[in-house]
Amino acid sequence: MSYLTPQLFYSSLLSIIFLIPLNLQAAITDITRIYKQTPKLAAFGICTGGGCAEIKQTSLADYEWKTITAIFETSNQSTDTTDAQLERKHIAEAIGALEKMVGAKTATSTDRAGTFNNSEYPGQLDCNDEAINSTTYMRLMHQHGLIKLHQIEDMRTRSFFLFGWPHSAASIREIATGERYAVDSWFYDNGFPATIIPLSLWKSGYFPSDSPIVSKRSAEK
Repeated sequence: MSYLTPQLFYSSLLSIIFLIPLNLQAAITDITRIYKQTPKLAAFGICTGGGCAEIKQTSLADYEWKTITAIFETSNQSTDTTDAQLERKHIAEAIGALEKMVGAKTATSTDRAGTFNNSEYPGQLDCNDEAINSTTYMRLMHQHGLIKLHQIEDMRTRSFFLFGWPHSAASIREIATGERYAVDSWFYDNGFPATIIPLSLWKSGYFPSDSPIVSKRSAEK
C-alpha cells in the first residue's frame, strides 16, 4: 500500500501552513502518524480542525460496516474498465456514507463544503483533513476486499504557490490502465459522495459547478 512520500508530505505540509492559522497546526509527527495509520473498524483516527489540528479516535460497528459493503454489492465486479468505473462510483458513495457515520460520532457532521468563511461553524474540515480521512476510509475498504480494481496512492496537492491557494485530495490508480484519479470530498457538505475524476483534470483546477462553495447560501445573507 502506498504511503506519503517525503516530497509529497513536505508539499502537503507546506499547504497546511499556508491554509490555517499557526495555533491550529498539528505537529508533524501527529500528521504523519494519522496518515500512516493502519485503520481497523474497532479503532481508527480521523483528522479535523484544519490541517489535522485535532485527531479524534472512533470506530465502526459491524452493522454500520454492512451499510458500506451493501454499496459494493449492487453488482458483480470483474477486472474490466467498465467495472472499474463502477467501483469508483461505489468508492465515492461509500466515502459519503462513512463521513455521515463518523461525523455523528466525532461532531463533524456539520462540516460544510470548502474551508474559507466556514471557521465559525463547528466540526469544520479543510481539504487536508478531507484528503487524509478519505485515504483512511479507502484503506478500510481495501482491507475488507471492497476495493479490488484500484490501488490507493498518496494524497496530491494542486495550485501550489504559483496559481492560487494549494488544495489537496486523496488519490487512487486504476490497476488495469494505470490511470490516476483524484478523490476529493472537500467540494460538498458532510455525507455527500466524494468527487472522483481523472487526476489530470483535477490538477487543471476542476471545480464542480453545483458545489455549495460557488452557490449562494441565501439563508446566510
